[in-house]
Amino acid sequence: MNQTYAVTAVTVVVLATVLIGALGLRISRTTSDFYVASRTVQPGLNAAAISGEYLSAASFLGVAGLVLLQGPDMLWYPVGYTAGYLVLLILVAAPLRRSGAYTLSDFAEARLESHTVRRFASLFVVGIGWLYLLPQLQGAGLTLEILTGSPDWVGSLVVALVVTGAVAAGGMRSITFVQAFQYWLKLTALLVPALFLIVAWFGDNTPRATFDAPAVFREHTSVRIDDTVRIELDAPITLTVDGKADGTSYEKRRVALDEGTHRVESGTRLGFQAGTSVPETKEHTGTGTSNWSRPLAGDRDEYRLYATYGLILATFLGTMGLPHVAVRFYTSPNGRAARRTTLVVLGLVGAFYLLPPVYGALGRIYAPELALTGDADAAVLVLPERLIGGVGGDLLGALLAGGAFAAFLSTASGLTLAVAGVLHQDVLPARGVGHFRIAAVMAVAAPFGVSLIATNVPVADAVGLAFAVSASSFCPLLVLGIWWRRLTPPGAVAGLVTGGGAALTAVLATRTGLPSAGWAHTLLAWPAVWSVPLGFLTMIVVSLLTPSRIPPGTAATLARLHLPEDLSERRRGDGPPRELRAADKRAVQYGERRVVPQGEQDARRGKRRARQGAERQDTRPGAEQRAARRDAEQQEAGER
Repeated sequence: MNQTYAVTAVTVVVLATVLIGALGLRISRTTSDFYVASRTVQPGLNAAAISGEYLSAASFLGVAGLVLLQGPDMLWYPVGYTAGYLVLLILVAAPLRRSGAYTLSDFAEARLESHTVRRFASLFVVGIGWLYLLPQLQGAGLTLEILTGSPDWVGSLVVALVVTGAVAAGGMRSITFVQAFQYWLKLTALLVPALFLIVAWFGDNTPRATFDAPAVFREHTSVRIDDTVRIELDAPITLTVDGKADGTSYEKRRVALDEGTHRVESGTRLGFQAGTSVPETKEHTGTGTSNWSRPLAGDRDEYRLYATYGLILATFLGTMGLPHVAVRFYTSPNGRAARRTTLVVLGLVGAFYLLPPVYGALGRIYAPELALTGDADAAVLVLPERLIGGVGGDLLGALLAGGAFAAFLSTASGLTLAVAGVLHQDVLPARGVGHFRIAAVMAVAAPFGVSLIATNVPVADAVGLAFAVSASSFCPLLVLGIWWRRLTPPGAVAGLVTGGGAALTAVLATRTGLPSAGWAHTLLAWPAVWSVPLGFLTMIVVSLLTPSRIPPGTAATLARLHLPEDLSERRRGDGPPRELRAADKRAVQYGERRVVPQGEQDARRGKRRARQGAERQDTRPGAEQRAARRDAEQQEAGER
């Protein structure tokens, strides 16, 4: 790939992000603009923005790498990532918008009327957000290192500065336009080269191998092993070895390797003859895509079904609890718009995920050696040079490089905004736009600092962990909070800690190598099969044991979540003043101008007329009459 073209493409993406973000600065005035764009984002724009932030580098590069490594078995990843929005559409989207909340923490407090639940929810929002931000920063660093040879921290710093500037400058207003632009950029960056690659493939004399056929070397190929690996051979092969294999040193010698597992040391170069099947890596110590799918496959074939169910549950149910996904539904004008937004998102995300498997399938034909080097993620970037070459290949490769960097920027922007919203409310002592900008800096600073210390963290390991924790914690909270009236604050806290904590502990245990194989490893590597039911069961059991802790306003809150906005507003006009005061207080706190429903206006007008009639009939001395009027005015102000 021509580095000049690639660097130019990345620079253009960064500049476009900054310029579009500056547009949001011109129209962002209130804190509500920064949090939820004053709830005025229409379904088409909102859906493009949600798709832009959701489709991270794990989708842009990683899915193709997974398909290159293990073929169609890995299609469960894009299926799960897409179908998560179907579950969100059916169970959560409209009620979440009708809650009037600004963050997941706001929803938890409003539904359960508990500051304790809010604090635990905020802790999980920040934890999941930072866990998701870390691989985005590290991936950007590695991408820029490959393109320019710069230190890996440079790319992380560029993303951190650009994202912080866009979020701090215009908040949700800026990020909405930026992420919508980046979705269409990423789709174009994959679609245009894919069309040229398919034409080149049809024009080639390559045999039309089936999608699930083993990857083979089309010509004599020399592969350098940069990290020690164990390769698995299904049949004996003869190859050239320059280095150390199975503990023996060779110097450009032809060696016959028997069927089974063989250890190849780092720095060794292997020469494969044309037509040789690409060996599978059984164990890899680096950060390549083989680590992404190892938990899915398990250690034996009979574990695959369980691991697949673990993947399905984590991706299907984890999407609704991702903080940067949930916060975008608060920007819709109403519940109906939130549902329409989700439908459009399903279409946009589904269209995007048709493309990465194409690159993975072509990579199995034209770049099979990437499965050995641990660079399967790079299949998307190297294919234009392999199939087309010349200036055309360089230009297409640059377009893909720009799309990959846009993937880092868009996802990091959404995560930063979600985490900044929670830090602004629950950590910083004051309110206002200035403190929101400080929160944006804090939201990026922590994961950026960790990215400088904790290097070589596989992207999908961290992303998969975030999905598992989200599915085990926020999924039970949202589903039961919306659909079950008997949920109590102690039950919610117990479920969050038990389900989310169990998922976090399980996956971290596998990352430390305990246990290293067998059923125990598979159970802990993909815990969603048991941690999600554990979270639900804990919330239900503890709530049933604490019936006295059911919030007094549960009936009114659930009515507001499930009734259409016009009916809900009519109920509020005749409802208890406690709910009205809470709505007014939240609107004033975030600088949002609340539209008062007609029923509420009539109630206030009636009280004002009654007070005025009482004043006309009042024959008390002037001082007492003025004091009574002041008391009545103060009471009315409190009700507003």
